[in-house]
Amino acid sequence: MFLQRTIRRRAEINGIGLHTGAPAKLTFCPAPENTGIYFVRGDLPGRPAVSTRAELVTATTMATTLGGQEFSVSTVEHCLSALAALRIDNLFIELDGPEIPITDGSSQSFLDAILEAGLVDQEQPRKYAYVCQPIYFGTDEKYAYVLPYNGLRVTCTIDFPHRAIGRQSFDIDVNEHSFAREIARARTFGFLKDVEAMRARGLARGGSLDNAVVLDGDGVLNPEGLRWADEFVRHKVLDALGDLVTLGMPLMGHVVLFKAGHDMMNRLVRKILESPDCYRHIELGADLPDPESLLHYA
Repeated sequence: MFLQRTIRRRAEINGIGLHTGAPAKLTFCPAPENTGIYFVRGDLPGRPAVSTRAELVTATTMATTLGGQEFSVSTVEHCLSALAALRIDNLFIELDGPEIPITDGSSQSFLDAILEAGLVDQEQPRKYAYVCQPIYFGTDEKYAYVLPYNGLRVTCTIDFPHRAIGRQSFDIDVNEHSFAREIARARTFGFLKDVEAMRARGLARGGSLDNAVVLDGDGVLNPEGLRWADEFVRHKVLDALGDLVTLGMPLMGHVVLFKAGHDMMNRLVRKILESPDCYRHIELGADLPDPESLLHYA
């Protein structure tokens, strides 16, 4: 049986916020069974917390932001992506401000910190959302859907009118090993013209070639180049895994994405939650369930 997980001890990550450019600190803290994942603003009176649930997503432009009534936490997807891959269910993530440290623009620092802290299986079983009928959201131009699948698989296609990117596709069966090998180091990316426009509005003050792949009209500006030729689509898979955490339960299904960003992912997650006849809550034993049998699972 697959059991719920937390971490063995606290783990800290220091860096800067992508938009403020100010120092930012994050601390992973163990949490009891059936807690879920919460961001805690330790810098605010009363230490308010926000759960990682789709209905609490307040913004999806350039990043995913979670918010309460009087506070928010931005750029959560890189951190949450590592939690999804490592099957972590219960965790408090303490912050000293409104932004997650951007680190190098990937999930690698979060993955390393969690693995160093150690994983702990708890007493209660994991409850999965097992997709038994297709769930679709989108248009002809961009879409996201999920199909029945014994595991978690992501197939992602992007298409950018830039010669360094163009159309790229990537397909992966997600587990902690494939994530560490193929996804965790993929960095966020942006275009120089957009960065300049954001800085004019007081944003992206912490953005640099140290924490993003930046492109101008000719190509990649980073002196070291890309970590993979298709690093761009790999990062989109990373983002999608982080956004899936807002489902509130681990997903079993094949997620197919075409030109789907944070907004499309949030809409897909909400569509899944609004489609209870299309998935079943299950507890995984030694044998994976058969998709046909789950059509009548009670």
